[in-house]
Amino acid sequence: MAEQRFELIVFDWDGTLLDSAGAIVAAILAACRDLGLPEPPESRARHVIGLGLADALRHAVPELPESDYPRMVERYRHHYLARDQELALFPGAFEMVESLAARGRMLAVATGKSRVGLNRALEHSGLGPFFHATRCADECFSKPHPAMLEQLLDELGVLRAQALMVGDTTHDLQMAKNAGVAGLAVSFGAHPRAVLEAEQPLACLDTPQALSAWLRENA
Repeated sequence: MAEQRFELIVFDWDGTLLDSAGAIVAAILAACRDLGLPEPPESRARHVIGLGLADALRHAVPELPESDYPRMVERYRHHYLARDQELALFPGAFEMVESLAARGRMLAVATGKSRVGLNRALEHSGLGPFFHATRCADECFSKPHPAMLEQLLDELGVLRAQALMVGDTTHDLQMAKNAGVAGLAVSFGAHPRAVLEAEQPLACLDTPQALSAWLRENA
């Protein structure tokens, strides 16, 4: 049998396992309208997906005074939560995670979501029992800082060379680089293929089915 290549596979959540990038962009734009702010271009709103919420607002709406962040966050959450229960995992994502767990891989999540938001998503999706550990942006430094991955590696006792980070944004891939961990990109989430490939991931996969196949063969 071929030697197992990765002991730990860390997934981003939004845009990688959950088909939520469109809902996040729509919530950002709607929150801007609520506050009477000009809407950012959709490309800029998509770029901030994966960051912690405060960092995302700082980049998506740079003209927003910091004193107004709480109002913006409240309106963003209002609009996102209005669609939250409608969001679904990408096709085959549940079976992919279930299969990796059955093969004995350790699994984790590193996400820009809040702890409350991730716990709700894990319960709603049914994926919670498969993950050995998770980290959220309100618990440590946000991506692309390596803290999330470093803490997961420490908690699970895994070496950097034995871990793989799977994500749909440059923030995920840069976090992996900063932590000395291999990165795998998917282009069906928030960021386009060209910017993902510029980060030199192991591969850039265009469909959930291609991701499942790659992990079956290489992880």
